[in-house]
Amino acid sequence: MESGDLRIFQAVAREGTITKAAQALNYVQSNVTSRIQHLEAELKLPLFRRSNRGMTLTAAGKNLLEYTDKILTLMDEAVKSTQYSEHPAGLLRLGSIEATAVIHLTPLLTEYHLRYPDVNLSLVTGETHGLLQKVLDYELDGAFVYGPIDQPDIDYIAAFDEELVLISQPDKSDLHELLTKPMLFFDVGCTHRAKAERFLSESGISSYQIMEFGTLEVILNGVAAGLGVSLLPQSSITKAEEAGAIASHRLPEGYRNLQVWFVHRRDSVFSSALSSLLQMIEQA
Repeated sequence: MESGDLRIFQAVAREGTITKAAQALNYVQSNVTSRIQHLEAELKLPLFRRSNRGMTLTAAGKNLLEYTDKILTLMDEAVKSTQYSEHPAGLLRLGSIEATAVIHLTPLLTEYHLRYPDVNLSLVTGETHGLLQKVLDYELDGAFVYGPIDQPDIDYIAAFDEELVLISQPDKSDLHELLTKPMLFFDVGCTHRAKAERFLSESGISSYQIMEFGTLEVILNGVAAGLGVSLLPQSSITKAEEAGAIASHRLPEGYRNLQVWFVHRRDSVFSSALSSLLQMIEQA
């Protein structure tokens, strides 16, 4: 069993089709197909169920993927361990919640790139739970997410402090009336929902509607248009508030504190690229 075959198997498992896996790997489809067939022949069992909609893992395939992720991660980390030097280089895969990416990361990553131009940075955005899972699955070296997080395989450092505020149309000020309006949040997994639900319960609101949206801009536009209200970090709504599109309302102390953590796997072997980023965050 060769590591190259395992990388192809991993790509097909994640992408769900030979075509997408070939594109992700920059391989020809026939090569991907033949290597999967070779791997199945070597193991003497099917790893995928084939259908017109794509390929899904069999039970044996799921077991192999679990070990494949670990094996390839160890191989990648072995390479990273040789890259530890005074001059960081190589790939650094990061994730971030959208609000933090928009507000905080541009200056941080700009400064990082100026200091370490040989590091190839990549950044994806998402919600806290999805990003955390990508870190746990070794798909990201680290991510900026909302804390706290109780996960034994994760280490973290505090990155940024935020204040959570309620936002509404600019001409609305009665808090109880605002809390009866629909709550606009990001897709499933938005970290602010638990706080919102506790706040609504303590405010005597037992029935409420939640609407899900994909981006910060759409949520702000929806609030400005009177579609509902939302809970967002103060830093992410400053421009909209200064423009008069929305109004913000301070929450009680138990609900307003919000902290962004940078998380990474506890068992990671740190490259110079990741270690240098951690130092910059701690010194900020």
